[in-house]
Amino acid sequence: MFRFTHPLTFPVLAAVLVLFGLSARAAEDRPNILWISCEDISPHLGCYGDPHAITPNLDQLAVEGVRYSHAFTAAGVCAPCRSTIITGMYQNSIGTHHMRCNAKLPDFIRPFPQFLRDAGYYCTNASKTDYQFSEPGKNEIWDQCSGSAHWKNRPEGKPFFAVFNFTGCHESGIASESKYESVTKNLTPEQRQDPDKLTTLPPYYPDTPVVREDWKRNYELITAMDAWAGNLIQEIKDAGLYENTIIFFWSDHGVGLPRAKRWLYDSGTRIPFIVRIPAPYRAADQGTPHSVEDRLICSVDFGPTVLNLAGVPVPGYMQGQPFLGENAAPPHDYIFGARDRMDERYDIIRAVRGPRYRYIRNYEPLKPYYQYMNTPEKGATMGEIRKAEAAGNLSEAMALFSADHKPVEELYDLENDPHEIHNLASDPAHQERLKAMRQVCRDWQFEVRDLGLLPESEIEVREPQAGSTYGILHGKGEESTALIAKLIDVSSKASEGPEAIPTLTEALKSYPDAAVRYWGATGLGNFAEASAASGEEATGALKAALQDDSPAVRIAAARALCRMGTEAEVAAGLPVLRQELSGEHQWARLQAAIALDYLDETARPALPELKAALKDQPNKYIIRVANRAVNDLEGTDNKVP
Repeated sequence: MFRFTHPLTFPVLAAVLVLFGLSARAAEDRPNILWISCEDISPHLGCYGDPHAITPNLDQLAVEGVRYSHAFTAAGVCAPCRSTIITGMYQNSIGTHHMRCNAKLPDFIRPFPQFLRDAGYYCTNASKTDYQFSEPGKNEIWDQCSGSAHWKNRPEGKPFFAVFNFTGCHESGIASESKYESVTKNLTPEQRQDPDKLTTLPPYYPDTPVVREDWKRNYELITAMDAWAGNLIQEIKDAGLYENTIIFFWSDHGVGLPRAKRWLYDSGTRIPFIVRIPAPYRAADQGTPHSVEDRLICSVDFGPTVLNLAGVPVPGYMQGQPFLGENAAPPHDYIFGARDRMDERYDIIRAVRGPRYRYIRNYEPLKPYYQYMNTPEKGATMGEIRKAEAAGNLSEAMALFSADHKPVEELYDLENDPHEIHNLASDPAHQERLKAMRQVCRDWQFEVRDLGLLPESEIEVREPQAGSTYGILHGKGEESTALIAKLIDVSSKASEGPEAIPTLTEALKSYPDAAVRYWGATGLGNFAEASAASGEEATGALKAALQDDSPAVRIAAARALCRMGTEAEVAAGLPVLRQELSGEHQWARLQAAIALDYLDETARPALPELKAALKDQPNKYIIRVANRAVNDLEGTDNKVP
């Protein structure tokens, strides 16, 4: 599935390979490469057949290049995706999977522009980074990274790799009146949209004037972006470089609206992706103008593909694969996606996308689809969804995603169900496919050593000793192999049904690694009523775990006892959650706050600690969750940043 080279051998090997790459392709024969990227858009372009899109520049680029119909990002949100793009590694393999985290990379994993620079390329970025790691820094990755960075600044004779990013179509461009007006101020009347005539509104949104206004804004922001992209292309033409420059256009994930951005459905991960390759740089039958390519592409493949096109050897450790250039990799059978912490809320989800079907595994199915998160709640469409929920005015499709829990597994036929609202996971006719895709997901998690199965507080504790976030599950040979296998097994059983209670109890009682014990406690809490009825063994294991060395295990055990609801169990568990709100580890504090928020009235005695967590708290996400819990318990609506 992946092309791995032992990491310890790579740094020396890379230097040799780059030298050979330089000799294989002289500087004057190497292409320039321009990346035109934007934020938060799905394939709402004319060249993708959208009847409302006004995108003449990108449509022309597709006429002259290749339009990819099955391009996806590895997450439904910006920063984890950008970490996959810059490293060629899945975010949950290197520790960049939680939104707004700061992973430590091992020395051998280098952002791909560094390999281009080693090979003589002038690399610029104007100026989006957001990679979820601080080292190496932007000045080590790029020759120039600022608002003024431009390929025009390159030394004479150097080929360039230049990235330009449009921020105007970010979700804030839809949500903010002032930003929307600023971004679209130069649109002509003919480029404006009539919200009442838009026929592409997804069925899981309320069909109200407010929602249609958001949908209209999305189109108009894209039109403004298209004009910006056209100017970048024209600059290349004016410099006489159009036939020497490969042009990529892509978005970092899907549209910035609920059930799209942050999600692993096509609405959140399928992106527009167009590549124009001048004739001298086409390999085999690649790059045929006005063609459509249906091979599966993932954002983790972008960097390796650029290296391959530039004649720079692709590092063996990269999990992405080049899909263009000499000796391109075979097409993927499947591509993968991961969702982890989104700002202040955890929701561990994994996805497998094939040419036609998508499989989704929800590791925290007791949590609703629409967890309350500060940023998306500010959007007008989310406000309309909340109004419809309160009024009980939900269509069948809307009700699916307003449910207070999720199915453990989801399976969708994208050919017949492009909006992914008919879950086939329980359909007898699809059981073989479900089983096969489930195994593909597990195999991928094993291959990449899925760090998302570790509580974030455990990552915080283990990273210094491991030397990098990546090293936590990659650095101990057979021990790491055994641990990831056990994590996949126990974390899966934690949501599959009460019949797993003996296995979960045993994992909690006796497994030496805290991450496995965490999932044992979490599973017992998920099936709290059955766990309580199963006898003293499960309850006793949970009470003993309140003294565990790991805060993540203590909190999971306390949550489980509180969910049992009996006076004795709540009396044992609630004091631990109250205490952990002021504990040493920030991500354990967040875990405790979330547990209390979901306990509703059971958490009322913790009001003093929840209010205390709002003060002198460096982690804004803890403040957001604690504030939400306080508001719910007191019937108030205090806003936090």
